[in-house]
Amino acid sequence: MTLPFSYFDAIGIIGVCFILLAYLALQTERIDPLSKAYSTINALGALLIIISLLYDFNLSAFLMELSWLLISVFGLLKAFKSR
Repeated sequence: MTLPFSYFDAIGIIGVCFILLAYLALQTERIDPLSKAYSTINALGALLIIISLLYDFNLSAFLMELSWLLISVFGLLKAFKSR
């Protein structure tokens, strides 16, 4: 029996869940947008989606996730410097 999706798809779905959970936590005011946790969750989500794109590449999605990752890393570095 074959799975309806690959392991790379599962990795990408987990990445999407991380990003959506971070956004939900932000909207419900359960996480500070300037916190290390918020930037870390977003960066991890973007990284997992990028990994999934290595299996089935899509340039526009890759550019979006790379931008998301870089912005999240910037936020994480900013959070470390401010504390």
